[in-house]
Amino acid sequence: MDLYGYFRSSASYRVRIGLNLKGLDYEYYPVNLLKGDQHGEHYHRLNPQRLLPTLDDGNSRLTQSLAILEWLDETHPEPALLPKDPIARAQIRALAHSVASDIQPLQNLRVLKYLQAQLEISDEDKIQWIQHWIQLGFSALEKQLIPAPFAAGDTPGLFECCLLPQIYSAERFGMDMDQYPKIQKIAYACNELPAFIKAHPSEQPDCIV
Repeated sequence: MDLYGYFRSSASYRVRIGLNLKGLDYEYYPVNLLKGDQHGEHYHRLNPQRLLPTLDDGNSRLTQSLAILEWLDETHPEPALLPKDPIARAQIRALAHSVASDIQPLQNLRVLKYLQAQLEISDEDKIQWIQHWIQLGFSALEKQLIPAPFAAGDTPGLFECCLLPQIYSAERFGMDMDQYPKIQKIAYACNELPAFIKAHPSEQPDCIV
């Protein structure tokens, strides 16, 4: 499998975690968002949305990180990213979408570029915007989580694939994570596992220190 991503892309980071949890090998092809590689002709053919990531399994090209993660779970069932119980599955999906659909898109690079280029907000206001939406989302998650030590019990899954990249982003933008002890507990448990360590942006070949 070929994964097209960017070391700091939250959506790419999610899929890296999922692939690692499944123990699947893949070739990583960097797409530099800051240099505009996503707008080049080659990548546009791979992904008309010009978004990351794209996963090519040799037969099909898949986009959208949560769709990719659920496809991985359907085609490589063990270890499972979702609980077997239908209610528990829906609850974990809801937690995952709280991050992937409600928090992260509002700090996406193209959104931030629009805010600054078209609406002319300052760097200070940009950071305030990012922190506001992360704080709102994390505060709600904190009330819903019962770490055991992960959201669905003793193994990480779909939610953790989304949560850890969002924590990385929150810390980049100066968020105080001590105010979210439940989220922190899950993060500590994840950060002990090779799948998460290997997926971290600092471990990627295109990482810019």
